[in-house]
Amino acid sequence: MQYERFIALGDSCTEGLYDPYPGSTSYRGWADLAAASLATANPQLRYANLGVRGRRLDQIVVEQIPSALDLQPDVVALFGGANDVMNRNSRAEVVARRVDAAVRMLTRSVPTVAVFTLSDVSSRIPGVLPIRPRIDALNVAIRESAARHGALLVDLADEQVDDLRYFGPDRLHLSEPGHRRLAAHLLTRLDVPFDPAWLEPLPGEPVHPGLGSHAHWMWHEVLPAAAARTRDWFTGRSPGDGFTAKRPELLPVLADKLNPWPATPGSA
Repeated sequence: MQYERFIALGDSCTEGLYDPYPGSTSYRGWADLAAASLATANPQLRYANLGVRGRRLDQIVVEQIPSALDLQPDVVALFGGANDVMNRNSRAEVVARRVDAAVRMLTRSVPTVAVFTLSDVSSRIPGVLPIRPRIDALNVAIRESAARHGALLVDLADEQVDDLRYFGPDRLHLSEPGHRRLAAHLLTRLDVPFDPAWLEPLPGEPVHPGLGSHAHWMWHEVLPAAAARTRDWFTGRSPGDGFTAKRPELLPVLADKLNPWPATPGSA
């Protein structure tokens, strides 16, 4: 099938954090990579990316989905839920309702909708084991909603990717190889060709951090992030406040170039 209008929805992962274009401050990520492959299959493809860092599913439902439906896409990919389960007040039943609302709204109007489960972060982030039950519950809700409403499921929960080279310095967001791997899984479900190297193991030995690496990560990544979230909680701000979608309109894709889109305000 040749898709003509592709829209990516979600949070910082959809925005492409920790995968900058070479020589640029703008982010690429799995959605841009998938769009380039879709455009190789159909040069008439147009692509929009409405993902904004920090967004929860309830915000995506209100802010992104109506805008996406106005653009009448024939394929939508939604990556979300991480910010919901990271919230200190997260409740599984509330998150499940948000998941179902998002998937239901999209599948009612869009011919092809793809959703993603989340991998278990506790295996690579020491000290966050209490988050695992929340991720498991989120993944159950995503699987059930995908089956109920007829969405394509990109199931990443069973992906045991412990090599830290697939992740950015915070060990949460994907790195360039991680984004390529995620794009490959999506394109597999869409039955669209892609570079097979995206799924090949990285050369060399996996990175296994020691105590010094854990301490550096804790000091430079975890503590600043925790301080920022505490400030946001007291001030009522959200981590994505002040940022907008990097590609809010459906525009043509130059599939033969890695960086067909210039940096835009709020995308870096």
